[in-house]
Amino acid sequence: MKYLLFIGDGMADNPVPELGGLTPLEYANIPTIDALSAKGVLGSVSNCPAGLPAGSDTAITSIFGCDPRKYYTGRAPLEAAATGIKLNPGDIAYRCNMVTYEDGDQPFAEKRILSHSAGSIEGDVSDAVLAALFADADFAAAAAAAGMVVHPGHSFRHIAVQSGHSTKGLKLIPPHDHLGEAIGPILPSGNETAAALLNLMRLAHEKLDHLPLNEERRTAGKLPANGIWFWAEGTAVELPCFVDQFGHRGGVVSAVPLCHGIAALTGLEPITVEGATGEIDTNLENKVAAVLRVLETYDFAALHVEAPDECTHNGDLKGKLQSIEWLDSRCMAPLTEAFAARGWDYRILLLSDHKTLTSTRGHDGDPVPFLLYDSTKDTGLGLAYNEKNGLKGPYYPDGANTCMKLLFDLPL
Repeated sequence: MKYLLFIGDGMADNPVPELGGLTPLEYANIPTIDALSAKGVLGSVSNCPAGLPAGSDTAITSIFGCDPRKYYTGRAPLEAAATGIKLNPGDIAYRCNMVTYEDGDQPFAEKRILSHSAGSIEGDVSDAVLAALFADADFAAAAAAAGMVVHPGHSFRHIAVQSGHSTKGLKLIPPHDHLGEAIGPILPSGNETAAALLNLMRLAHEKLDHLPLNEERRTAGKLPANGIWFWAEGTAVELPCFVDQFGHRGGVVSAVPLCHGIAALTGLEPITVEGATGEIDTNLENKVAAVLRVLETYDFAALHVEAPDECTHNGDLKGKLQSIEWLDSRCMAPLTEAFAARGWDYRILLLSDHKTLTSTRGHDGDPVPFLLYDSTKDTGLGLAYNEKNGLKGPYYPDGANTCMKLLFDLPL
Protein backbone atom coordinates (compact mmCIF):
# COMPACT_ATOMS: atom_id res chain seq x y z
CA MET A 1 0.00 0.00 0.00
CA LYS A 2 1.19 3.49 -0.91
CA TYR A 3 0.09 6.55 1.04
CA LEU A 4 -0.24 10.11 -0.31
CA LEU A 5 -0.94 13.21 1.72
CA PHE A 6 -2.02 16.02 -0.63
CA ILE A 7 -2.35 19.54 0.82
CA GLY A 8 -3.91 22.25 -1.33
CA ASP A 9 -2.87 25.20 0.78
CA GLY A 10 -5.73 27.60 1.47
CA MET A 11 -8.04 26.13 -1.17
CA ALA A 12 -10.98 25.88 1.26
CA ASP A 13 -13.07 29.05 1.44
CA ASN A 14 -16.46 30.49 2.26
CA PRO A 15 -19.16 31.19 -0.35
CA VAL A 16 -18.09 33.88 -2.83
CA PRO A 17 -20.75 36.26 -4.24
CA GLU A 18 -18.86 36.57 -7.54
CA LEU A 19 -19.27 32.79 -7.94
CA GLY A 20 -23.02 32.87 -7.37
CA GLY A 21 -22.64 32.00 -3.71
CA LEU A 22 -20.48 28.95 -4.36
CA THR A 23 -17.05 28.37 -2.89
CA PRO A 24 -14.08 28.03 -5.25
CA LEU A 25 -14.03 24.27 -4.56
CA GLU A 26 -17.71 24.03 -5.56
CA TYR A 27 -17.23 26.19 -8.64
CA ALA A 28 -14.00 24.67 -9.96
CA ASN A 29 -13.97 21.80 -12.43
CA ILE A 30 -12.21 18.97 -10.56
CA PRO A 31 -13.50 15.72 -12.11
CA THR A 32 -10.72 13.40 -10.89
CA ILE A 33 -10.96 14.59 -7.29
CA ASP A 34 -14.74 14.40 -7.40
CA ALA A 35 -14.57 10.84 -8.78
CA LEU A 36 -12.36 9.82 -5.86
CA SER A 37 -14.68 11.61 -3.47
CA ALA A 38 -17.69 9.72 -4.83
CA LYS A 39 -16.01 6.46 -3.79
CA GLY A 40 -14.29 7.68 -0.65
CA VAL A 41 -14.98 9.26 2.72
CA LEU A 42 -15.71 12.96 3.16
CA GLY A 43 -15.59 14.82 6.43
CA SER A 44 -14.19 17.92 8.07
CA VAL A 45 -11.31 18.54 10.43
CA SER A 46 -9.97 21.43 12.49
CA ASN A 47 -6.22 21.85 12.12
CA CYS A 48 -5.81 25.22 13.87
CA PRO A 49 -6.32 24.89 17.63
CA ALA A 50 -8.19 27.70 19.36
CA GLY A 51 -5.88 30.31 20.80
CA LEU A 52 -3.14 29.75 18.23
CA PRO A 53 -2.69 31.55 14.88
CA ALA A 54 -4.86 30.34 12.01
CA GLY A 55 -2.10 29.66 9.53
CA SER A 56 -0.08 27.03 7.74
CA ASP A 57 2.43 26.88 10.58
CA THR A 58 -0.08 25.55 13.10
CA ALA A 59 -2.26 23.73 10.56
CA ILE A 60 0.44 21.78 8.72
CA THR A 61 2.19 20.97 11.99
CA SER A 62 -1.13 19.47 13.08
CA ILE A 63 -1.63 17.56 9.85
CA PHE A 64 1.77 15.88 10.29
CA GLY A 65 0.71 14.67 13.74
CA CYS A 66 2.55 17.24 15.88
CA ASP A 67 0.18 18.96 18.29
CA PRO A 68 0.98 22.69 18.01
CA ARG A 69 -0.33 23.23 21.53
CA LYS A 70 2.65 21.18 22.66
CA TYR A 71 5.33 21.84 20.05
CA TYR A 72 4.61 25.20 18.43
CA THR A 73 7.02 28.04 19.22
CA GLY A 74 6.44 30.03 16.02
CA ARG A 75 6.65 29.61 12.26
CA ALA A 76 10.12 30.99 11.66
CA PRO A 77 12.02 28.26 13.59
CA LEU A 78 10.34 25.65 11.38
CA GLU A 79 11.44 27.52 8.26
CA ALA A 80 14.93 27.98 9.68
CA ALA A 81 15.23 24.21 10.09
CA ALA A 82 14.51 23.78 6.38
CA THR A 83 17.71 25.59 5.43
CA GLY A 84 19.91 24.29 8.21
CA ILE A 85 19.97 27.53 10.19
CA LYS A 86 20.98 26.64 13.73
CA LEU A 87 19.34 28.55 16.55
CA ASN A 88 21.40 28.93 19.71
CA PRO A 89 19.79 29.16 23.15
CA GLY A 90 18.16 32.56 23.47
CA ASP A 91 18.04 33.21 19.71
CA ILE A 92 14.78 34.39 18.15
CA ALA A 93 13.92 33.51 14.57
CA TYR A 94 11.56 35.66 12.49
CA ARG A 95 10.13 35.49 9.03
CA CYS A 96 11.35 38.59 7.20
CA ASN A 97 9.03 39.22 4.25
CA MET A 98 9.81 41.52 1.39
CA VAL A 99 6.66 43.64 1.21
CA THR A 100 5.18 46.54 -0.72
CA TYR A 101 4.00 49.70 0.99
CA GLU A 102 1.97 52.24 -0.94
CA ASP A 103 3.86 55.13 -2.48
CA GLY A 104 3.48 58.60 -1.00
CA ASP A 105 4.98 60.95 1.55
CA GLN A 106 2.57 60.11 4.38
CA PRO A 107 4.04 59.04 7.75
CA PHE A 108 5.23 55.42 7.85
CA ALA A 109 2.44 54.30 10.21
CA GLU A 110 -0.20 55.68 7.84
CA LYS A 111 0.98 53.74 4.83
CA ARG A 112 -1.06 50.80 3.59
CA ILE A 113 0.50 47.41 2.96
CA LEU A 114 -0.27 46.44 -0.63
CA SER A 115 1.49 43.08 -0.92
CA HIS A 116 2.90 40.65 1.64
CA SER A 117 5.24 39.28 -1.05
CA ALA A 118 6.31 42.41 -2.97
CA GLY A 119 4.14 41.26 -5.83
CA SER A 120 5.39 37.67 -5.69
CA ILE A 121 8.91 38.97 -6.24
CA GLU A 122 11.36 36.73 -8.09
CA GLY A 123 13.80 34.93 -5.79
CA ASP A 124 16.99 36.33 -7.31
CA VAL A 125 15.63 39.88 -7.23
CA SER A 126 14.51 39.49 -3.62
CA ASP A 127 17.97 38.28 -2.62
CA ALA A 128 19.52 41.24 -4.47
CA VAL A 129 17.27 43.73 -2.69
CA LEU A 130 18.20 42.21 0.65
CA ALA A 131 21.89 42.37 -0.22
CA ALA A 132 21.56 46.03 -1.21
CA LEU A 133 19.83 46.78 2.06
CA PHE A 134 22.63 45.27 4.13
CA ALA A 135 25.22 46.99 1.94
CA ASP A 136 23.86 50.29 3.25
CA ALA A 137 26.10 51.34 6.14
CA ASP A 138 23.28 52.89 8.19
CA PHE A 139 21.06 49.83 7.97
CA ALA A 140 23.91 47.39 8.56
CA ALA A 141 24.89 49.29 11.71
CA ALA A 142 21.30 49.35 12.97
CA ALA A 143 20.91 45.63 12.34
CA ALA A 144 24.16 44.87 14.18
CA ALA A 145 23.05 47.02 17.12
CA ALA A 146 19.79 45.05 17.22
CA GLY A 147 21.67 41.71 17.17
CA MET A 148 20.03 40.88 13.85
CA VAL A 149 21.19 38.89 10.85
CA VAL A 150 18.98 37.99 7.88
CA HIS A 151 19.48 34.85 5.81
CA PRO A 152 18.35 35.15 2.17
CA GLY A 153 15.46 32.87 1.30
CA HIS A 154 15.51 33.01 -2.52
CA SER A 155 11.87 34.19 -2.54
CA PHE A 156 9.94 36.90 -0.75
CA ARG A 157 10.51 34.81 2.39
CA HIS A 158 13.76 35.47 4.29
CA ILE A 159 14.70 34.30 7.78
CA ALA A 160 16.01 36.72 10.41
CA VAL A 161 17.79 35.59 13.58
CA GLN A 162 18.22 37.91 16.53
CA SER A 163 20.23 37.47 19.71
CA GLY A 164 20.11 39.36 22.98
CA HIS A 165 16.35 40.05 22.92
CA SER A 166 13.15 38.61 24.36
CA THR A 167 9.78 37.59 22.94
CA LYS A 168 7.99 38.19 26.26
CA GLY A 169 5.12 40.53 25.54
CA LEU A 170 6.11 40.87 21.89
CA LYS A 171 3.22 41.22 19.44
CA LEU A 172 3.88 40.68 15.73
CA ILE A 173 1.14 40.32 13.13
CA PRO A 174 1.19 38.47 9.77
CA PRO A 175 1.12 40.95 6.87
CA HIS A 176 -1.06 38.76 4.63
CA ASP A 177 -3.98 39.13 7.04
CA HIS A 178 -4.07 42.94 6.69
CA LEU A 179 -3.56 43.71 3.02
CA GLY A 180 -4.87 47.10 1.98
CA GLU A 181 -4.88 48.37 5.55
CA ALA A 182 -2.88 51.15 7.21
CA ILE A 183 0.00 49.53 9.08
CA GLY A 184 -0.07 51.62 12.25
CA PRO A 185 -2.30 49.27 14.30
CA ILE A 186 -0.35 46.16 13.23
CA LEU A 187 3.24 47.33 13.66
CA PRO A 188 5.45 45.52 16.22
CA SER A 189 4.50 46.30 19.80
CA GLY A 190 4.67 45.04 23.35
CA ASN A 191 8.31 45.31 24.50
CA GLU A 192 11.78 46.67 23.76
CA THR A 193 12.33 44.04 21.07
CA ALA A 194 9.37 45.49 19.19
CA ALA A 195 10.99 48.92 19.25
CA ALA A 196 14.18 47.49 17.72
CA LEU A 197 12.23 45.67 14.99
CA LEU A 198 10.14 48.75 14.21
CA ASN A 199 13.27 50.87 13.87
CA LEU A 200 14.67 48.39 11.32
CA MET A 201 11.39 48.32 9.39
CA ARG A 202 11.21 52.12 9.19
CA LEU A 203 14.84 52.38 8.15
CA ALA A 204 14.48 49.61 5.56
CA HIS A 205 11.58 51.44 3.92
CA GLU A 206 13.62 54.65 3.83
CA LYS A 207 16.55 52.89 2.18
CA LEU A 208 14.57 50.67 -0.20
CA ASP A 209 11.83 52.98 -1.44
CA HIS A 210 13.94 54.49 -4.22
CA LEU A 211 16.48 51.73 -4.62
CA PRO A 212 17.37 51.46 -8.34
CA LEU A 213 16.08 47.87 -8.41
CA ASN A 214 12.72 49.08 -7.13
CA GLU A 215 12.56 51.95 -9.58
CA GLU A 216 13.15 49.38 -12.31
CA ARG A 217 10.27 47.31 -10.96
CA ARG A 218 7.95 50.31 -10.98
CA THR A 219 8.95 51.13 -14.56
CA ALA A 220 8.19 47.53 -15.53
CA GLY A 221 4.75 47.75 -13.92
CA LYS A 222 5.74 45.57 -10.97
CA LEU A 223 5.31 46.25 -7.28
CA PRO A 224 8.47 47.46 -5.53
CA ALA A 225 10.05 45.57 -2.64
CA ASN A 226 10.15 48.77 -0.62
CA GLY A 227 9.94 47.31 2.86
CA ILE A 228 10.52 44.39 5.17
CA TRP A 229 8.11 42.88 7.68
CA PHE A 230 9.06 40.81 10.71
CA TRP A 231 6.60 38.22 12.01
CA ALA A 232 6.25 34.52 12.95
CA GLU A 233 8.71 34.83 15.84
CA GLY A 234 9.84 31.76 17.75
CA THR A 235 12.66 29.94 19.44
CA ALA A 236 14.29 26.58 18.70
CA VAL A 237 11.86 23.68 18.38
CA GLU A 238 11.91 19.88 18.36
CA LEU A 239 9.20 17.74 16.77
CA PRO A 240 8.42 14.05 17.34
CA CYS A 241 9.81 11.48 14.92
CA PHE A 242 7.32 10.61 12.16
CA VAL A 243 8.52 7.01 11.89
CA ASP A 244 8.20 6.48 15.65
CA GLN A 245 4.66 7.86 15.60
CA PHE A 246 3.29 6.22 12.48
CA GLY A 247 5.75 3.56 11.33
CA HIS A 248 6.25 4.96 7.84
CA ARG A 249 9.13 6.67 6.06
CA GLY A 250 8.80 9.10 3.20
CA GLY A 251 9.40 12.50 1.68
CA VAL A 252 7.73 15.90 1.50
CA VAL A 253 7.53 17.66 -1.88
CA SER A 254 6.94 21.39 -1.52
CA ALA A 255 8.22 24.80 -2.54
CA VAL A 256 7.62 26.22 0.94
CA PRO A 257 10.33 26.26 3.64
CA LEU A 258 7.75 25.61 6.35
CA CYS A 259 6.95 22.16 4.93
CA HIS A 260 10.61 21.32 4.44
CA GLY A 261 11.35 22.37 8.01
CA ILE A 262 8.60 20.14 9.39
CA ALA A 263 9.96 17.31 7.25
CA ALA A 264 13.52 17.80 8.49
CA LEU A 265 12.47 18.02 12.14
CA THR A 266 10.27 14.89 11.97
CA GLY A 267 12.78 12.73 10.11
CA LEU A 268 11.13 12.84 6.68
CA GLU A 269 13.04 13.79 3.53
CA PRO A 270 12.54 17.41 2.40
CA ILE A 271 12.38 17.53 -1.40
CA THR A 272 12.74 20.62 -3.57
CA VAL A 273 12.24 20.35 -7.32
CA GLU A 274 13.30 22.59 -10.16
CA GLY A 275 10.67 25.16 -11.02
CA ALA A 276 8.78 24.91 -7.71
CA THR A 277 7.98 28.52 -6.85
CA GLY A 278 5.09 28.42 -4.38
CA GLU A 279 3.10 30.53 -6.87
CA ILE A 280 0.64 29.72 -9.64
CA ASP A 281 3.54 29.34 -12.10
CA THR A 282 5.04 26.47 -10.10
CA ASN A 283 6.15 23.40 -12.03
CA LEU A 284 3.50 20.87 -11.06
CA GLU A 285 4.78 18.24 -13.46
CA ASN A 286 8.16 18.19 -11.73
CA LYS A 287 6.43 17.95 -8.36
CA VAL A 288 4.34 14.99 -9.52
CA ALA A 289 7.46 13.28 -10.84
CA ALA A 290 9.15 13.86 -7.48
CA VAL A 291 6.21 12.30 -5.62
CA LEU A 292 6.46 9.20 -7.79
CA ARG A 293 10.19 8.94 -7.14
CA VAL A 294 9.56 9.14 -3.41
CA LEU A 295 6.94 6.41 -3.59
CA GLU A 296 9.26 4.13 -5.53
CA THR A 297 11.58 4.25 -2.50
CA TYR A 298 9.20 4.72 0.42
CA ASP A 299 5.53 4.04 1.05
CA PHE A 300 4.60 7.62 2.06
CA ALA A 301 4.78 10.92 0.21
CA ALA A 302 3.37 14.35 0.95
CA LEU A 303 2.62 16.84 -1.83
CA HIS A 304 2.03 20.44 -0.81
CA VAL A 305 0.88 23.08 -3.32
CA GLU A 306 0.92 26.70 -2.15
CA ALA A 307 -0.71 28.41 -5.13
CA PRO A 308 -4.37 28.55 -3.96
CA ASP A 309 -3.27 30.35 -0.80
CA GLU A 310 -1.00 32.84 -2.56
CA CYS A 311 -3.61 33.62 -5.20
CA THR A 312 -6.16 34.37 -2.50
CA HIS A 313 -3.75 36.65 -0.64
CA ASN A 314 -3.13 38.45 -3.93
CA GLY A 315 -6.86 38.98 -4.51
CA ASP A 316 -6.70 36.77 -7.59
CA LEU A 317 -9.93 34.76 -7.62
CA LYS A 318 -9.38 33.62 -11.21
CA GLY A 319 -5.95 32.36 -10.18
CA LYS A 320 -7.37 30.53 -7.19
CA LEU A 321 -9.86 28.72 -9.39
CA GLN A 322 -7.16 27.89 -11.92
CA SER A 323 -4.80 26.58 -9.24
CA ILE A 324 -7.52 24.34 -7.79
CA GLU A 325 -8.35 22.98 -11.25
CA TRP A 326 -4.64 22.31 -11.85
CA LEU A 327 -4.47 20.38 -8.58
CA ASP A 328 -6.94 18.09 -10.27
CA SER A 329 -5.77 17.97 -13.90
CA ARG A 330 -2.00 18.33 -13.43
CA CYS A 331 -1.55 16.56 -10.10
CA MET A 332 -4.30 14.19 -9.02
CA ALA A 333 -5.12 12.84 -12.48
CA PRO A 334 -1.53 11.95 -13.49
CA LEU A 335 -0.74 10.62 -10.02
CA THR A 336 -3.69 8.22 -9.89
CA GLU A 337 -2.99 7.14 -13.47
CA ALA A 338 0.63 6.43 -12.54
CA PHE A 339 -0.42 4.51 -9.42
CA ALA A 340 -2.73 2.33 -11.52
CA ALA A 341 -0.05 1.76 -14.16
CA ARG A 342 2.34 0.57 -11.46
CA GLY A 343 -0.30 -1.72 -9.97
CA TRP A 344 -0.13 0.02 -6.59
CA ASP A 345 -2.88 -0.10 -4.02
CA TYR A 346 -3.01 3.32 -2.40
CA ARG A 347 -4.70 5.62 0.08
CA ILE A 348 -4.95 9.38 -0.41
CA LEU A 349 -5.78 12.06 2.14
CA LEU A 350 -6.59 15.34 0.37
CA LEU A 351 -7.34 18.48 2.33
CA SER A 352 -6.74 22.16 2.76
CA ASP A 353 -4.63 23.10 5.77
CA HIS A 354 -6.87 26.05 6.64
CA LYS A 355 -9.34 28.28 4.84
CA THR A 356 -8.04 31.32 2.99
CA LEU A 357 -10.95 33.66 2.43
CA THR A 358 -11.60 35.49 -0.81
CA SER A 359 -13.59 38.05 1.18
CA THR A 360 -10.66 39.11 3.39
CA ARG A 361 -7.59 37.73 1.55
CA GLY A 362 -6.62 36.31 4.96
CA HIS A 363 -6.62 32.99 6.81
CA ASP A 364 -9.47 31.49 8.77
CA GLY A 365 -9.26 28.65 11.30
CA ASP A 366 -12.66 27.08 10.66
CA PRO A 367 -12.85 23.35 9.87
CA VAL A 368 -11.82 22.31 6.36
CA PRO A 369 -13.11 19.42 4.24
CA PHE A 370 -11.02 16.30 3.85
CA LEU A 371 -11.22 13.48 1.32
CA LEU A 372 -9.96 10.02 2.23
CA TYR A 373 -9.77 7.58 -0.67
CA ASP A 374 -8.72 3.92 -0.62
CA SER A 375 -8.20 2.28 -4.02
CA THR A 376 -9.27 -1.10 -2.64
CA LYS A 377 -12.69 0.15 -1.49
CA ASP A 378 -15.76 1.87 -2.88
CA THR A 379 -17.94 3.50 -0.25
CA GLY A 380 -20.64 4.46 -2.76
CA LEU A 381 -20.76 7.92 -1.17
CA GLY A 382 -21.53 9.69 -4.42
CA LEU A 383 -20.61 13.19 -3.23
CA ALA A 384 -18.28 15.80 -4.74
CA TYR A 385 -15.41 17.25 -2.74
CA ASN A 386 -16.27 20.62 -1.21
CA GLU A 387 -16.94 22.36 2.09
CA LYS A 388 -20.69 21.71 2.22
CA ASN A 389 -20.34 18.00 1.56
CA GLY A 390 -17.50 17.77 4.05
CA LEU A 391 -19.90 18.93 6.75
CA LYS A 392 -22.14 15.94 5.96
CA GLY A 393 -19.48 13.48 7.09
CA PRO A 394 -17.55 12.90 10.32
CA TYR A 395 -16.05 15.91 12.05
CA TYR A 396 -12.72 15.71 13.87
CA PRO A 397 -11.87 18.64 16.16
CA ASP A 398 -8.17 17.76 16.51
CA GLY A 399 -6.24 17.36 13.28
CA ALA A 400 -3.01 16.52 15.09
CA ASN A 401 -4.57 13.37 16.48
CA THR A 402 -6.55 12.51 13.35
CA CYS A 403 -5.10 13.23 9.91
CA MET A 404 -2.19 10.80 9.77
CA LYS A 405 -4.16 8.14 11.58
CA LEU A 406 -6.88 8.40 8.95
CA LEU A 407 -4.37 8.13 6.13
CA PHE A 408 -2.54 5.14 7.64
CA ASP A 409 -5.78 3.50 8.83
CA LEU A 410 -4.69 3.55 12.46
CA PRO A 411 -7.03 3.57 15.46
CA LEU A 412 -8.23 7.05 16.39
